[in-house]
Amino acid sequence: MTLSPNLNPNSLWRGRVLQSPLAGVSDRIFRRLVRRWAPEALLFTEMVNATSLERGHGRSKLEDLAGETGPIGVQLFDHRPEAMAEAARRAEAHGAVLIDINMGCPVRKIARKGGGSGLIREPDLAARIVAAVAEAVHLPVTVKTRLGWCGSSADPIGFATSLQNAGAQALTLHGRTREQGFSGRADWGAIGRVVAALRIPVIANGDIRTPEDAQRCLEVTGAAGVMVGRGTMGAPWLVGQIDAALRGRPVPATPGALARLALAAEHLQALVEERGEQGLFIARKHLSWTCQGFAGAAPLRHALMVAPTEVEALALLERAATAISDGAAGPADPGPP
Repeated sequence: MTLSPNLNPNSLWRGRVLQSPLAGVSDRIFRRLVRRWAPEALLFTEMVNATSLERGHGRSKLEDLAGETGPIGVQLFDHRPEAMAEAARRAEAHGAVLIDINMGCPVRKIARKGGGSGLIREPDLAARIVAAVAEAVHLPVTVKTRLGWCGSSADPIGFATSLQNAGAQALTLHGRTREQGFSGRADWGAIGRVVAALRIPVIANGDIRTPEDAQRCLEVTGAAGVMVGRGTMGAPWLVGQIDAALRGRPVPATPGALARLALAAEHLQALVEERGEQGLFIARKHLSWTCQGFAGAAPLRHALMVAPTEVEALALLERAATAISDGAAGPADPGPP
C-alpha cells in the first residue's frame, strides 16, 4: 500500500477529539446531530461486520456515507484477514476517510467468534488482519482495542507494538480489559505507558464524559487525542464541547430542558421518517438518554418507553415542554442510577 501524503491520520482528525463507533447508536442521524456542535471532528459509523457484507447485509451503513459532511471513518470487525480486506475496499469505495479495525468489543457473541476483543488473544492473527487491510486500501488504517483480555494476561505494549509493526497508523486504546467490560475505572496510566512505547499516535478512550475529563486524560496519558463513546449517548453536543475546550475556545453551553426536549423530538421524527415503525423502537433509548436532568424527566422517560406511536411520543414531549415553560414540571430529576 502506498499512502497518499494528504491522508496522514493526524490531518484527518482536525482536532484532538473523536466520536467513537457505537453499535446501535452512531448511525447517520446521530452523526448529523453530533456535527451540529462538531462540524470537523472525525466521526465513525457503527461497527460493520465483514461477514454480513459478504452476505449482502449491512450495506446501508456504508451507503449512508454519501452526502455526509465532515470526515467519517468506518469501523470493521471479523476474524478473517481477506474478508476484512474486501470489506475495507468496499468502505473506501463508499467514501470512508479511514478504516478502523475493532479489536476491543467485549460482547461475548463477537469475541467468542474471534472478532472484537477476541483478537487480543490471537496477536498473530490480529497482525495479519492489520497487514491485509493496510495492503488493500489507500486510506489510513487504525485499530481500536483494550488493555488486554484480563488483568493477569494483559500485555498492552506488546500487543500494540505488534499492531504498529503490522501497519496500523494509529491506535485507540480503551483503558480497561475485556474482562472488565465497562466496570471499574479506566486506567489512564496504563494508556500513558503504551503512548510512551509506540511511534504511532495513540488515542485515549474510557471515562471521558466532560471537557475537564478530556483535559485530565490528555495530561495523564500524553495521548494524541481522546475518543468519547458512551458519554455522548443522549449528549451529541459533548464532542463539540471537548473540541472547543481543547482548542482554547468558548465551550458551547449544555442544552437546557427545552432544548433537550426539542432535540429528542427531532431525533424521534428523523428515525421514524427513515425507519418507519422500527424507528420508534430505536428512538426509545435515545429519548431516555436525552430526557434527563430536568424537572419531570423521570415520569416522562417512563411514559416515552411505552408510547405506542410517534404521535403519542411527540405529544408527551410537547406536554413536558409546556409544563416546563409554565413552571409546573414537578420535582427535579435525579438522573440515571
